[in-house]
Amino acid sequence: FSPHPRISYANAAPTGIGSEAEYLEIALTSRCEVARVQAALDKALPQDLDIVEVIEAKTPDFVERLEASVWQIECFDVQQSDVDAAIERLLAAEVAEVSRLTKQGIRTFDVRSAVLDLHVESYSEENCAILRLVVRHTTPAVRPDDVLQALMSVGSLTMVTPPRVTRCSQGPLTADARDVSDPFAPDRV
Repeated sequence: FSPHPRISYANAAPTGIGSEAEYLEIALTSRCEVARVQAALDKALPQDLDIVEVIEAKTPDFVERLEASVWQIECFDVQQSDVDAAIERLLAAEVAEVSRLTKQGIRTFDVRSAVLDLHVESYSEENCAILRLVVRHTTPAVRPDDVLQALMSVGSLTMVTPPRVTRCSQGPLTADARDVSDPFAPDRV
């Protein structure tokens, strides 16, 4: 017998990618005040890793509510016309296959079916394109780097500088399937 905490991570972001929307479920042995749990977790975590909110689960299906993720991708040293053309080609494709090394070896899968929305939010004078990407959670998971790979192969986009990728949110899809809503809504009642 070795007692250990019951912690479940929901759709953790890939290694090396920033995130503002990581969720975990913790099973406690007794009911605690959420402010006390948040303070204890914040105290135990490294200084720059913050617990934004603690919510008491009132429903059992949290992970199933996480249908999609919204990502921000900052592409550096790119031309606006090249990014626009690459996005247009990718979204026009019926299938956009990419390959990735998994534990089971090289796996090829379609990225296009998981991309629900992809557009440029803004361009800067320094040739930086900020993309907004909404990806449906699938098996295998389609990650932002897979979509970037598809933009380069299907869309012929060239990137010299590695992009900066951040998950902004994850949750249930909105009615128009172009955004996500609050995954904690059922637990806030």
